Amino acid sequence: MLTYFVIIPVLIAVFLFVFASNKGARVLAILFQAVFVALSLYLLWETRGEEITVVIGDYYGVMGIILRAYTTSAVFMVLCGIVFLAVAIYSFNQSDSRTFWFLLFILQSALVGLFLTRDLFNIFVLVEVSTVIVIILLMYDKKNRNMLSGLVFLMLNIVAMLLYLFGIGYIYMLTGVFDIQRAGELLAYVDYSDKMIPYALIMTGIAFKCSIIPIFSFLPKVKLYPKAPSAVAAILSGVQIKTMVYMFLRMQDMFGDFSSHNFFLAVGIVASLAGVIMAICQTDVKMILAYHTMSQVGLIIIGLSANNEYAMLGGLYHILSHATFKSALFLSIGIIVHSYGTRDVYKIRGVLRRMPIVGMVTLFAVLGITGAPFFIGSISKYFIAADVPFWLNATVIVISLGTIISFIKYAGILFGKDLGAEGDAVKPDIWRIVPSAALGIFCLVGGIFGGHIINFLFPLYDSPASIDTWGYIEKSLIFLGSAVVGFLIYKYIVYGNNTLKRIGRLNIGFRSACAAMGAFFGLIVIFVGVM
Repeated sequence: MLTYFVIIPVLIAVFLFVFASNKGARVLAILFQAVFVALSLYLLWETRGEEITVVIGDYYGVMGIILRAYTTSAVFMVLCGIVFLAVAIYSFNQSDSRTFWFLLFILQSALVGLFLTRDLFNIFVLVEVSTVIVIILLMYDKKNRNMLSGLVFLMLNIVAMLLYLFGIGYIYMLTGVFDIQRAGELLAYVDYSDKMIPYALIMTGIAFKCSIIPIFSFLPKVKLYPKAPSAVAAILSGVQIKTMVYMFLRMQDMFGDFSSHNFFLAVGIVASLAGVIMAICQTDVKMILAYHTMSQVGLIIIGLSANNEYAMLGGLYHILSHATFKSALFLSIGIIVHSYGTRDVYKIRGVLRRMPIVGMVTLFAVLGITGAPFFIGSISKYFIAADVPFWLNATVIVISLGTIISFIKYAGILFGKDLGAEGDAVKPDIWRIVPSAALGIFCLVGGIFGGHIINFLFPLYDSPASIDTWGYIEKSLIFLGSAVVGFLIYKYIVYGNNTLKRIGRLNIGFRSACAAMGAFFGLIVIFVGVM
C-alpha cells in the first residue's frame, strides 16, 4: 500500500497531462484527491501504536529502499492530501493547463515520498525534484514571472542541498549505510567530535529549506510569492515548507542526544521575530502572508526544540494549524485580489460587504493565526507555552503581539467602505469558495476540539494531553490585552511609517545568502563543540 501512495499520483499526473483540458479529467483528479485523503486517514488509523515498513526489492537488512509509515508521517500525509484536495477544487475553473496539473501531482508524489522514505539519499533526490517543481510553479504565470528571483532561489537551493549531500556522504563514511534508522543506531557509537561536521552540514541545508536562517533563507523566495498563483502559494506555505520541518524532526532524531535543541530554539526565536517585523513592514497582502510563513515556522521550531512534551505537542499541532489558516488565507486572498484588482492592503476595503462568505473565511483565518480564543492557533500556542520557562513564555507573547499588529493591518480589508477598485467584481466562483470556506470553518473546529484532535493524532505520550481551564483563560486574557496594545502600536507607530516601508523593501543577493549559510554552519560547529 505504501508504494501506491507514491506511484499513483505520478500516473494521475501523466493522465492529466493528456486530458487536463477536459473538465471530466479534472473531476477525476479531485475524486482521486478525496480517495487519497480517505486512504491517508486509514493509514493513520493503522499506524496508531505501531509502524508499517515495506522493503522495495529483494534485499536483506537495510540495503534496499525502505518505506516506513508511523503516526507522525501518516498525519503529514493526511495534511498533504487535504491541502492538495482543496487546491485541486480551487483550481478547477482557474487552469486547464496540462502542465499545471501535471506538476501539481508530481509535486504531491515527491512530498509523499519524503514522508515515507527512510533513505538519506532518496531524501536528497526527492527534495531536488520538489524544489525544481516549486520554482516552476512559482514562475508559472508568464506575464508576471520574476526570472531573476527564481534563478537566485534555485541556485541557493542547490548550495543548501550540496551541504546536505556532503553531510550524508560523511554519515555513510562513518556508518556505511544511508538508512536513517540504522544510521541513528550506529551514530550512537561514533565519537562526539566525528559527528560535528556531518551534523552541521545536514542541519544547515535543512535549516535553509525550512526558511529558518533568519531573512537570508526566505527573502529570495518571498520575492516570488506576490505574482505566483494563490493555489501554488497555499501549497508552498501549507505543505512544502512543513515537509522540510518534518525532515528537521527526522534529522534531529537520527543524531539523537547529539542534536542541539538549544541552538535551534534560539534560531526559531530569531526567525520568528524577524518574520513578524518584516510582515509588519509590508503593504502587499501576499507579502504579509508570505513573511508570516517564516514567523510561524520559527514558532513551530520553538515548540519542537523547547525540550518538553507539551511544547512538542504544540509544535506538531501548530504545523496543522498553520497549514489550515495559511492555506485559507492564501486561497481567499486570491479571490479578493481577483475581484479588487490590487494587492495593496490600504486599497482593499469592504470585503465583508462585497463577498460575505470570503470575508468570513478571511476573518476566521485571521483569528486562527493570531491565536484568538476558541480558534485553532490558540490551542497550538497554548501547548507551546504551557510548560516552558517564563522568559520563553514572554518571547512567545511578543511574537504573538507582532502577529496581531500585522493582522490588524491585514484585517482592514474586511471593513470600511468599498473603495471600488477596478477588478473583476463578478460573483466569486463556487469552486474557489468551497475549499476556502471548508478550511476557514476548520480554523474554528480545530480550536473548539483541539485537545481531542491532539490526543487522536499524536498518541505519543504515556498520559493524554489536557488543557487547564484556568490556564487557557489566562492565555485568552493575555491575547485580549495584546490585541489592545497591538491596535495602539499599529495606530500610532506602524500606520504610515515610512521607515518601516523602507525596511520592508530589504533585499538580499546571492552572495549574502551564501555567506549567511556559511556563518550558520560555523555557528552550529562552534555551538555543538562548546556545549
